[in-house]
Amino acid sequence: MSNTHSPRDIDTSRPHSARMYDYYLGGKDHFDIDKRAAETVAVAYPGIFVCARENRSFMHRATRVLAREHGIRQWLDIGTGIPTEPNLHQVAQSVVPDARVVYADNDPLVLKYAERLMRSTPQGRTTYIEADANDPHTLLNAPQLAEFLDLDQPVALSLNALMHFVTDAQNPYAIVGRLLDALPSGSALALSHCTPDFAPAIWQKVTDIYTNAGTPVQFRSRDDVARFFDGLELLDPGIAVGHRWRPDASHDDMLTDAEVSLWTGVGIKP
Repeated sequence: MSNTHSPRDIDTSRPHSARMYDYYLGGKDHFDIDKRAAETVAVAYPGIFVCARENRSFMHRATRVLAREHGIRQWLDIGTGIPTEPNLHQVAQSVVPDARVVYADNDPLVLKYAERLMRSTPQGRTTYIEADANDPHTLLNAPQLAEFLDLDQPVALSLNALMHFVTDAQNPYAIVGRLLDALPSGSALALSHCTPDFAPAIWQKVTDIYTNAGTPVQFRSRDDVARFFDGLELLDPGIAVGHRWRPDASHDDMLTDAEVSLWTGVGIKP
């Protein structure tokens, strides 16, 4: 593991979005305070477990599509979260064993578990860097990034369930634009983003729960999510609810858009 930072103290005095997400996925890397907050969300929005699962499934499918159909061999995954197998590099390397994946997160809890993200194939490479999506300049200039990724060759920028934690006051479109500007033609953006479009009252409650817990969020409409792909060539089917983006054989036909409440898309940089 190439990261030499020591994990900062992990704050267990308030719920944490990554640990709550771990609870939604049925993981074990969370505390009682996270479980209580997550269950409060689940009372307001019972679909949260479906949403988390479908977000994960979209990441798997988008990764496979980019590897198989678009020749992508490098990924930059920002807002990695607590590792949940199969991780992105395991999915990518199952298709292209020489895939290289750089994970980035600013969360001390993720750093604690980051060794799980280092289990690469012999042909490929993976690493974890401690960096904040709100500071793309520092992230892009991290030594490990240049060491592991060739920025003259296409890179898939993976932003899964991240940008709704970046409010408009933090200029999210400029952040994504700056990241994409650093990547060459043929690179890709794979993005998922929770939305209030199908159940605005419910998602207002979810917004209030997170905000009151100290984690500002901004869930966005389809049009606002589409703006992240400005200048890119969207792959079919365009911006779609998570379970409708190139569903595989395990697709659940009974899911509703309101349950999933997740806009997803993959775009290629011309």
